[in-house]
Amino acid sequence: MPATPITTPLTGRLLSLDFLRGFIMVLLAIESTGIYDYLNDHSKGQVFNHFTIQFTHHPWHGLHFWDLVQPAFMFMAGVAMAFSLTKQWENGVTWKQSFKKILKRCGLLFFWGVFDYAVRPKGLSFELWDVLTQLSFTTLVAFLIFRWSNLAQVGVCVGLLLLTEVLYRFTNMPGFNMPFTDQHNFGNYVDIILMNKINKGGWVAINCIPTAVHTIAGALVGKLLINGKNQLRTLMILGLICLVIGFGLDEFGITPIIKRIATTSFTIVSLGWCLWFLALAYWWVDIKGHRKNLTFFTVVGMNSLFIYLFFEIVGDRWFTGYITFISNGVLSWVNAGELIKALVAATCVFGLEWLMCYFLYKKKIFFKL
Repeated sequence: MPATPITTPLTGRLLSLDFLRGFIMVLLAIESTGIYDYLNDHSKGQVFNHFTIQFTHHPWHGLHFWDLVQPAFMFMAGVAMAFSLTKQWENGVTWKQSFKKILKRCGLLFFWGVFDYAVRPKGLSFELWDVLTQLSFTTLVAFLIFRWSNLAQVGVCVGLLLLTEVLYRFTNMPGFNMPFTDQHNFGNYVDIILMNKINKGGWVAINCIPTAVHTIAGALVGKLLINGKNQLRTLMILGLICLVIGFGLDEFGITPIIKRIATTSFTIVSLGWCLWFLALAYWWVDIKGHRKNLTFFTVVGMNSLFIYLFFEIVGDRWFTGYITFISNGVLSWVNAGELIKALVAATCVFGLEWLMCYFLYKKKIFFKL
């Protein structure tokens, strides 16, 4: 008989949730040091490049491992929401009070998401492509339907995906009537209306519509884990169904897998992988009870908002460069090669960021919205 899942008394959430969210944030923090791009650029034409390229976004039609990080981030937010709301309502908090908290949270997420991209060398910029901005929308949608039946919430997810298909396929705006072509799709058209610009990388603001499915699904899974002792098989089966449907849509030429505009096939496939990631963590941590060495990840996961804003705003504009200059300067005294310099600099930057999270963790300081 499988062991009863273990919860952490500090948060009331499954340990696997904090671990997985921490794992995602660790990957993002390492990415902010620039080491992934460095290794990918300097391994082109080599066998090792088949590995390093997985830590970059696919240029358009296709799927890399790194394309799954944002969906996992938004999916975990939904799972955490289920545990948080359940705890609130068990403690007598009313729906109206929870709604006010969610509105405040979404407002702050939107603010920080816009602020993250706002300050540019050439002046201020208004952009809606940050994950926090998108999460502000998906969180609100997931909350508003949280008390609906599971079937009704699944219906909303299907409706959001169908809406995405209709918008891209049938709006036919001049110059933006090619559904799955970069710079000429409906998402680009909406960006011109909202921001008077198009993202050169192909990202679009209305990704928040299909990716709301990730947060809604996360909330559904959270309720599933709260109500059931062992839902490993359910998670695996649901994940398999999503993978088959998503890859099937792409394989039969119905809808291509494109992360940058969050096509229906991409959304479903990435949800399938998210379910399997959570199932693996749930099995290893909560069912098998492997708690050792989780602190490395959980200290980051429990302050995910702080560390994300730190490496996106402070790190990107000052901290990373400053530490890199010091590290490279010291290593130049011993004539270290460029690879050694890049690895040491990335390790120093990430190590200091982790230590900040560890300090906050030890002081029981947790930044939450």
